Amino acid sequence: MKRIFVVLASLNAAALLATYGVGVASKLRGAAEAGEPLYMAHYFLGLFSVILGPLAVHCLIFIYFLGTGRWVKEVALAYRLPDQPWPKQTRELKRRTFPVALTAMLISIATAAAGLGAQLQHWPWPIHATAATVTLFANLWAFVVEYRNVGANALVIDAVYAEADRLRAEQGLPPSAEAVERERA
Repeated sequence: MKRIFVVLASLNAAALLATYGVGVASKLRGAAEAGEPLYMAHYFLGLFSVILGPLAVHCLIFIYFLGTGRWVKEVALAYRLPDQPWPKQTRELKRRTFPVALTAMLISIATAAAGLGAQLQHWPWPIHATAATVTLFANLWAFVVEYRNVGANALVIDAVYAEADRLRAEQGLPPSAEAVERERA
């Protein structure tokens, strides 16, 4: 998951930076009217960035932590492992990640709304520009927190897997991977 996340987060960070750069260029050239090519490039890059980032990358992190947290809980129940350290640790990682990811999502959506407000000239453009700057930093902050916590969660999964295999070996059972292979054959 860590490699997938790095690719998606890097792609999203690049899209956010491109959107920001094209937006600044559009404003400096006075191309902020609908239909201008530079403005339309900013508009579509912004749409792509908001959908890819908050609505895809951060939601993927939500799904990852929900799924792996459930898996750790189920394995702990099946093998009668204590709540401390692993199931509790996955819950704590999820609790530290979700608010940051949700904040980045909401700020990004607010920035898109402010952009539409600026386009329709109902809001001054500095609101959108400020929100765009905050969006860049919020998403980069979220990516760092998510990366760190995905890595920590992977270590928990590895530890639970190793403990389950150790308990299986004590009972004379094959390792989990071998048992799965036997079932597939």
